[in-house]
Amino acid sequence: MTLATVDRSAEPAILPSRSALSDLFWRRPKFLLVLMLLPPVLWLGIVYLGSLLALLLQSFFSIDEFSGLINREFTLKTYGELLAPSNLDIIVRTVTMAACVTLASAFIAFPIAYYAARYARGKWKALFYLGVMLPLWSSYLVKIYAWKLILAKEGILNWVMAKLHLTWLIEAWLGLPVVGGTSLSLSLSGTFIVFVYVWMPFMILPIQAALERVPSNLLEASSDLGASPGQTFRNVIFPLALPGIVAGSIFTFSLTLGDYIIPQIVGTSRFFIGQAVYAHQGTAGNIPLAAAFSVVPIVIMMVYLWGAKRMGAFDAL
Repeated sequence: MTLATVDRSAEPAILPSRSALSDLFWRRPKFLLVLMLLPPVLWLGIVYLGSLLALLLQSFFSIDEFSGLINREFTLKTYGELLAPSNLDIIVRTVTMAACVTLASAFIAFPIAYYAARYARGKWKALFYLGVMLPLWSSYLVKIYAWKLILAKEGILNWVMAKLHLTWLIEAWLGLPVVGGTSLSLSLSGTFIVFVYVWMPFMILPIQAALERVPSNLLEASSDLGASPGQTFRNVIFPLALPGIVAGSIFTFSLTLGDYIIPQIVGTSRFFIGQAVYAHQGTAGNIPLAAAFSVVPIVIMMVYLWGAKRMGAFDAL
């Protein structure tokens, strides 16, 4: 062994330098975790939850009928105004639309999701995801205005129906009360169509994820035991896919419940909750009533989410 070898082996190992801050994080990993979670917790706790509390507080105020100023005394008068026929009509219309959009989305989305989960493979599954996600890549407003042009009286839909000599069918539908109007773009039917189109991807993907978790051997066992396709669907497929349907309904129901842009662009002059909040807060200056209207979908969604959780919907998200 030479002297150079001995000297080299005696040299201390070169360790990377560490700052005092990194030493602190190393010794106290919980401190690092708290530091990393602090910004989102502050944002959620102060900006989001704080604004919700302020909103809830405003709903217990009222408007002075003579001066038009906000009377900052605790009262349930504003919530009583929600039971007025005009305001109750807005709530019922919005909840009914949200329920109809959710049911229609589930009815349309289920066969699409079932095909993607059971039969699509390779490039076809990639095309499925591309087809579902592609509408989400375009602008929200562009899609709505595009549908307004499609559903207009001079739009492409009326043109196609005229070529097929089916204009009478649209006119008969538009002549119906409540759902009808001067054209599809100026009716509740048009609002419904646009809602279903815009929120459809949020229903398809959770159902497809739930169906992929259904073991194939259960379907084979059902068939071996003599069950018909309808019985297999009712007793095996649908119960196991139900959490995915409920998970998708959380999105479609809540997004329809709070949206005010689609009814503003496509539809009639009859208000939905979102439009009522905007009008009372902006034009009318009745902030307590706007806050009370805002609490309605929050309460509805709290009950809805509680029921969805009991049905295992969060497992399919």
